[in-house]
Amino acid sequence: MKFDVLVLGAGIVGVSTAIHLQSRGLSTALIDRGTPGRETSFGNAGLIQREGVYPYAFPRDIGTLLHYARNQSTDVRYHPSALPSIAPFLVRYWHHSAPQRHARIARQYSTLIEHCLTEHQALINRAGADDLLRDGGWLKVFHRRDAFDAALLDTERWQREYGVPFERLDAAQLQRDEPSLSATLIGAIRHTASSSIRDPGELVARYAQYFTSIGGQILRGDATTLNPHWRVQTLEGEIEGRHAVVAMGPWSDTITRALGYRLPLAVKRGYHRHFLPDTGAQLNQPVLDAESGFLLAPMNQGIRLTTGVELALRDAPRTPVQLAAVEPLARRLFPLGKPVESEPWMGCRPCTPDMLPIIGPAPGHRDLWFAFGHAHHGLTLGPVTGRLIAEMLTGAPTLVDPAPFRADRF
Repeated sequence: MKFDVLVLGAGIVGVSTAIHLQSRGLSTALIDRGTPGRETSFGNAGLIQREGVYPYAFPRDIGTLLHYARNQSTDVRYHPSALPSIAPFLVRYWHHSAPQRHARIARQYSTLIEHCLTEHQALINRAGADDLLRDGGWLKVFHRRDAFDAALLDTERWQREYGVPFERLDAAQLQRDEPSLSATLIGAIRHTASSSIRDPGELVARYAQYFTSIGGQILRGDATTLNPHWRVQTLEGEIEGRHAVVAMGPWSDTITRALGYRLPLAVKRGYHRHFLPDTGAQLNQPVLDAESGFLLAPMNQGIRLTTGVELALRDAPRTPVQLAAVEPLARRLFPLGKPVESEPWMGCRPCTPDMLPIIGPAPGHRDLWFAFGHAHHGLTLGPVTGRLIAEMLTGAPTLVDPAPFRADRF
């Protein structure tokens, strides 16, 4: 079987890329070892973060670094055994997180973020997935006045620099909007321009169904068999493409290393578990406890409790200690009932040290393209990344300048 393009990886980035390529008249095969949307794209908080113009930076002040070094924080944990391997990445991450560098990165990053809602909405309309979209934004809630005031300063800067709107809610307004939340909260920030998804895995599945409805093919296969120029083994046999796109999230470096690239990709692992709400309790929108680093999101499966960051090797055994640490805090914030699943879910966010994704042509191979490294914003940036890859591959004018995201910047 021969195709114009082989897209490796059926997460939100890969599926979105495949849609944009097929829609432009290119015969496209989407290859994955499993079902679309069942890996990294399944386990996020479901946010489409229009406010996320500043990617998550590495802490720079000594007090915060010492706090995290104790490895007892609810928002960040690490595997000591992984530190020798990931230390070079962390040093570069720390370097790029300096205020001036972070501000420059935000100016580049914001060119993608500003299109996240419109690009998702276009695919949602085409895929018939409007029932999964929740408008109205999401909340950051606060227990302490100093934390609230500091977050307001950041949010006001995002509005001033990038026109991202928000609402400030005092305790009374928050209780009217979310009466099931703890009455001890002093207020909240609502990011009104953002949206959320009621089931991220189902959204990717709907996008994949739309892809096949317009003539695309989804094949089970082993992306590690990729060979120039370009062939992959699938259950249906070997397939060939004129172009190949690597969109395998945290597994992308498995392919790129085999082809001779040494891209600085690391992972931030995270966990989630769904809970039934207690009788009569209701959560109307996603809620981040900004001081403890966990998020509660109303999903079709129940209330999803998500953790912050676990710094570890991608394939290390699961250690859901963060989830166990934040569950009592989450129960004080909102009346959670019984867990839905017997075990927590774990996934890996693929990260680069400069906090920018890698989107564009491979510098050392003809007709090979990279689309990975989106860190916390894979769901947010999947559709705009797919459009950008399709535009570059076909030689069309691009929605944004792709230069900041090129692979040869490292």
